[in-house]
Amino acid sequence: MLYFKELHSSIIMKLVSIIIPYYKNIKFIKETINSILNQTYKNFEIIIVYDDENHADLSTIKQVAINQSKIKLIINKKNIGAGLSRNIGILNAKGDYIAFIDSDDYWNKEKLEFQLNIMLTQKKDFTHTSYEIVDEMGNFKGYRKAKNFNNLKELLKSCDIGLSTVMIKKDLLIENNFPNLKTKEDFVLWLILLKKGNKISAIDKNLSYWRKTKNSLSSSVYQKIIDGYSVYNNYMKMSFFKSILYLLLLSINSFRK
Repeated sequence: MLYFKELHSSIIMKLVSIIIPYYKNIKFIKETINSILNQTYKNFEIIIVYDDENHADLSTIKQVAINQSKIKLIINKKNIGAGLSRNIGILNAKGDYIAFIDSDDYWNKEKLEFQLNIMLTQKKDFTHTSYEIVDEMGNFKGYRKAKNFNNLKELLKSCDIGLSTVMIKKDLLIENNFPNLKTKEDFVLWLILLKKGNKISAIDKNLSYWRKTKNSLSSSVYQKIIDGYSVYNNYMKMSFFKSILYLLLLSINSFRK
């Protein structure tokens, strides 16, 4: 804890906007929000984008939000998906920096303070951290070490950037958005940013917990294959055979998850 006390004094109080797309995750959303509210760094806003046209969970979300001045609730008229919902969150964000977290994941309480300090003192525009994989009960299932990505070829073979670990300067997201995909939408955005010359810097410290659930869309192998092919063929403009080759490399890497 002494290290974090030393870090705290060096942080300029930048506002961080935290964006959470919500779709049918009532079981975990309170834990997610509490992990944010308990952060040691307090200058943040939470933007929840409610993306379920069935409003069954809306009253619960409103009850959580109404008692917290830091929470802004945006309600989509229809279900548009996590990627497009994040874009709406970005448009409504007031922060200099954007952090993402899915509604079933949670953070170490020092996540914002540690990561923002690294970004400010080392002049980084895009960082991600190492993270733990846990099951629905929060039991440890695995660990992913964050990697630096300095060129497109390195990232094309691997999607090892945990979305809920990312903090990024808002300026980078003004002209770059999440595409309309069911999965891999974050992968496309990271590739686009890297292709434009931005560096993706790793922080090798576990500050986030990615929850792997049986029913989560991120666990659907079939959907990952469909969207993975689209990443290479539609967005990276690769040929059919090259797209298949990179998809195989990506799939091999994804089996670790």
